[in-house]
Amino acid sequence: MVVENKATITYVQLLKEDLVVFRVVPNDGIIPNYKAGQFITLGIPVISENYKTVRRAYSLASHPENRKYYEFVVRWVRKPLPGRVTTQIFYASEGDKVTLGLPTGNALTINERLHDGRKDDRRIVCVGGGTGIAPFVSFAKHLHAVGDKREIVVLHGASYVDELSYRDTFTKLEEESLDRGKDQWNFRYRAAVSRPQEWFNRAWKGQTGRVENFLRARDGGKSPLEELVGEKITTENTSFYICGWQGTIDGVMDFLSPQGFVTYHDKREDGSFEVKYESYG
Repeated sequence: MVVENKATITYVQLLKEDLVVFRVVPNDGIIPNYKAGQFITLGIPVISENYKTVRRAYSLASHPENRKYYEFVVRWVRKPLPGRVTTQIFYASEGDKVTLGLPTGNALTINERLHDGRKDDRRIVCVGGGTGIAPFVSFAKHLHAVGDKREIVVLHGASYVDELSYRDTFTKLEEESLDRGKDQWNFRYRAAVSRPQEWFNRAWKGQTGRVENFLRARDGGKSPLEELVGEKITTENTSFYICGWQGTIDGVMDFLSPQGFVTYHDKREDGSFEVKYESYG
């Protein structure tokens, strides 16, 4: 039996015509325990279908320590056909009613232990394409809230600067790391814009191309990611979490697989792995 709770949209921030951040609060005020990286099924009445409730799963951008609301970042997909739920979300307003399932999914939950039971102290590198950044907003805020000392790097790729939806949030977390010291909070954020030639991106001075280019070795033999962290990325010192279109995941693995990295889905006989991912298309 599917458990659903009635809820209300309490906040809507339109970042651009096809990108929105919104928050939902259960009507009973209860946010159950969940893990960073999980998703939730949201149901919304679709006007064009006689107010039939249609459901879709969305990654949670909010973190488990936040007991006030769930947060989502959603793109309005209009090609080849408009998504029924996303279309309705872009017509939604604060106060509109929805339904919520329970948080679920383990594809992107944070690894705390290695296959042999030892604590997982490896560097965490999160690679998000587009709205695939959502679970890593949850990661960053959760790890910050619990005082995790692991090194955390968030890499976000988008076509346009205004699609870097949590740029301010991540930048502030990195500034705090610089202020407090890496022994207290070790966080870095970098973004890539794939269409630097577009007029809207004219002021962009950061990484260009697809987000997986952070892993591409330069002439000096090091990738931008390795230059950022100051050492070679290996299976012993780094774990990866990837979310986005399948092309993003495949692109990242094109660089990682030759270096011996394996995914949770194809883990070794001893149960070890270095990569977890979730695809939304």
